[in-house]
Amino acid sequence: MSVVRAENIRFVYGGGTSFEKTALDDVNFEIEEGEFVGIIGHTGSGKSTLVQLLNGLIRPTEGKIYINGKDIWEEPKKIREVRFKVGMVFQYPEYQLFEETVYKDISFGPKNMGLEQDEIDKRVRSAAEFTGLREDQLESSPFELSGGEKRRAAIAGVIAMDPDVLILDEPTAGLDPLGRDALLSQIVDYHKVRKNTVLLVSHSMEDIARIADRILVMSKGKKWMLDTTHNVFSRGKELENIGLRVPQITKIMMMLRQKGINVDPTVLTVEQGFNEIVNYLS
Repeated sequence: MSVVRAENIRFVYGGGTSFEKTALDDVNFEIEEGEFVGIIGHTGSGKSTLVQLLNGLIRPTEGKIYINGKDIWEEPKKIREVRFKVGMVFQYPEYQLFEETVYKDISFGPKNMGLEQDEIDKRVRSAAEFTGLREDQLESSPFELSGGEKRRAAIAGVIAMDPDVLILDEPTAGLDPLGRDALLSQIVDYHKVRKNTVLLVSHSMEDIARIADRILVMSKGKKWMLDTTHNVFSRGKELENIGLRVPQITKIMMMLRQKGINVDPTVLTVEQGFNEIVNYLS
């Protein structure tokens, strides 16, 4: 069963004005329950507009979005409830922190869901653990945390609502390589344990290649492709034509293959590439 379905989605900024711009045009796709889907596309391809539509932050100019089979705009007065089902982590989420303590910040969403205090406490501590925050940090001011810890606290606030769909828009932007790898590992662990649906928007082809089951490729406001990670990155030349690229290791393996070295040109990770070269040399 599809947990997310977009049907003939079109979105226009500044409609009826001289600044009118079509951000999305006739976009259709379905995402199944429990999938980890990467979303990629060049700047201005419509990625951020799309995920804001899925979260109900903006309303499509045309078309419908279904979450668990229900049109999210069927009852506009209840659109707030959609945001408990579709949790959204914006780029640089640490700027969303505002409470006196980390605990209060993480508990903000569950409180607004009307949950009992025992359930709120359980969710706060579970979300903090998922994101790698220590117990003693919960009573600290969020502004005393490091940059990476602030980001984890903000993500924990969304995770604590236990959404059916978790959307992350460039969650590793600005982090150093160690911080990026740690955060991505925590997101993957969260997905494995909760078994919900995760949508990850990223400019890093390496990150997407490593963790996504399928990839939604956006180009000029349209869905260019939705397929398995392997199938998407096997079309390297076509990706380059729309302003994208394959992971660096895939590019290297393609070049080796062109030089007559018998290796798989569609490997997606450094580990796979290493194994291919070792097998070739042996």
